[in-house]
Amino acid sequence: MDVQVGDILEMKKPHPCGSRRFLVLRSGMDFKIRCTGCGHEVMVPRVKAEKNIKKIIRQEQDEK
Repeated sequence: MDVQVGDILEMKKPHPCGSRRFLVLRSGMDFKIRCTGCGHEVMVPRVKAEKNIKKIIRQEQDEK
Protein backbone atom coordinates (compact mmCIF):
# COMPACT_ATOMS: atom_id res chain seq x y z
CA MET A 1 0.00 0.00 0.00
CA ASP A 2 1.42 3.39 -1.00
CA VAL A 3 1.09 5.69 2.02
CA GLN A 4 3.09 8.92 1.98
CA VAL A 5 3.78 11.66 4.51
CA GLY A 6 0.98 14.24 4.38
CA ASP A 7 -1.74 11.76 3.40
CA ILE A 8 -4.90 11.55 5.49
CA LEU A 9 -5.99 8.02 6.39
CA GLU A 10 -9.64 7.23 7.02
CA MET A 11 -9.73 4.21 9.34
CA LYS A 12 -12.40 1.52 9.79
CA LYS A 13 -12.63 2.11 13.55
CA PRO A 14 -12.80 5.57 15.15
CA HIS A 15 -10.34 7.01 17.66
CA PRO A 16 -11.85 7.35 21.16
CA CYS A 17 -12.46 11.07 20.45
CA GLY A 18 -14.80 10.06 17.59
CA SER A 19 -12.65 11.03 14.58
CA ARG A 20 -11.78 8.42 11.93
CA ARG A 21 -9.17 10.53 10.11
CA PHE A 22 -5.45 10.56 10.82
CA LEU A 23 -2.62 12.61 9.26
CA VAL A 24 0.55 10.66 8.37
CA LEU A 25 3.62 12.30 9.94
CA ARG A 26 6.13 9.50 9.23
CA SER A 27 6.09 6.29 7.22
CA GLY A 28 8.39 3.28 7.17
CA MET A 29 8.17 0.07 9.17
CA ASP A 30 5.90 2.04 11.51
CA PHE A 31 3.53 4.91 10.83
CA LYS A 32 3.45 7.97 13.06
CA ILE A 33 -0.06 9.35 12.73
CA ARG A 34 -1.90 12.30 14.31
CA CYS A 35 -5.63 12.24 15.00
CA THR A 36 -7.29 15.14 13.16
CA GLY A 37 -9.92 15.38 15.90
CA CYS A 38 -7.91 15.72 19.12
CA GLY A 39 -4.29 15.95 17.89
CA HIS A 40 -3.09 12.80 19.69
CA GLU A 41 0.01 11.26 18.02
CA VAL A 42 0.45 7.49 17.83
CA MET A 43 3.10 5.12 16.45
CA VAL A 44 1.45 2.13 14.74
CA PRO A 45 3.15 -0.86 13.04
CA ARG A 46 2.65 -0.77 9.25
CA VAL A 47 0.93 -4.19 9.14
CA LYS A 48 -1.68 -3.20 11.75
CA ALA A 49 -2.29 0.23 10.18
CA GLU A 50 -2.71 -1.14 6.63
CA LYS A 51 -5.29 -3.64 7.88
CA ASN A 52 -7.40 -0.84 9.37
CA ILE A 53 -7.23 1.70 6.50
CA LYS A 54 -10.56 2.27 4.78
CA LYS A 55 -9.50 5.08 2.43
CA ILE A 56 -6.42 7.21 1.67
CA ILE A 57 -7.09 10.89 1.04
CA ARG A 58 -4.18 12.34 -0.89
CA GLN A 59 -3.35 16.03 -0.78
CA GLU A 60 -2.72 16.93 -4.44
CA GLN A 61 0.22 19.27 -4.87
CA ASP A 62 0.66 21.52 -7.88
CA GLU A 63 4.00 20.76 -9.51
CA LYS A 64 5.37 23.57 -11.62
